[in-house]
Amino acid sequence: MEFAAVRDGMVDSLEHDTKGVVETERVGQAMRSVPRHEFVDADHRAYMDQAFTHRGSTVLAPSIAGRLVEALAVNPGDSVLVVGAGVGYTVALLAEIAGAKHVQALDISRDLVLDARRNLRQTGFEAVLVDCRDGADGLPEYAPFDRILLEAAVSKVPTALEQQLAEGGRLVAPQGQASQRLVAREDGSEVADFGPVGFRPLLIDGEQPGAVTRNRTAREDQEHAARTAERRRGWEQDWIEWDRI
Repeated sequence: MEFAAVRDGMVDSLEHDTKGVVETERVGQAMRSVPRHEFVDADHRAYMDQAFTHRGSTVLAPSIAGRLVEALAVNPGDSVLVVGAGVGYTVALLAEIAGAKHVQALDISRDLVLDARRNLRQTGFEAVLVDCRDGADGLPEYAPFDRILLEAAVSKVPTALEQQLAEGGRLVAPQGQASQRLVAREDGSEVADFGPVGFRPLLIDGEQPGAVTRNRTAREDQEHAARTAERRRGWEQDWIEWDRI
């Protein structure tokens, strides 16, 4: 199936005044170039403005991906970090603009990391680094970054990510809990609000889809037992010497 015409139609609709999502030529060209159907196993439906679910993670609708990339305002050659790589589609858009070797991405799900690496390799963006780790910790060995994008909601931007942002750099994140706003931050302050959004929260280790529930360590078991014993009263205290009462 020829997808180029369908892809052009998708971008045309996102550029139209009725949506007004894609505003810059740079973002429009990237969305016309990156084959979304390689990241979403849905044939021509990949170019409908709808989200998909993959391995318990949300594959963003094109309009949302476009909003993120526009908000980040990436320039060619910028060093970019994406927290929440997912299947890699938004990462590919940024790599198309900044250059693949300048883009790094993280995801806490190893399965998604493997999927993103495969998708990016198949679409010509194999130079993108995709690593499996806790996104809140960022990627300090590659810092500082000119641009940092969070594809997950936070109530407060993690300190590590703020510290890894270059001077004059920009960080974009969905911020809030029940009510979220897409905001841009520069030099520690909010500089732009791009309106309401609805993202899943940033996960920590043990919360990723398919993760094995972590068992308590022996030390935690001992401490739990000690706290339980201290809360006992009367006859439940097995160390009481009843003969002396």
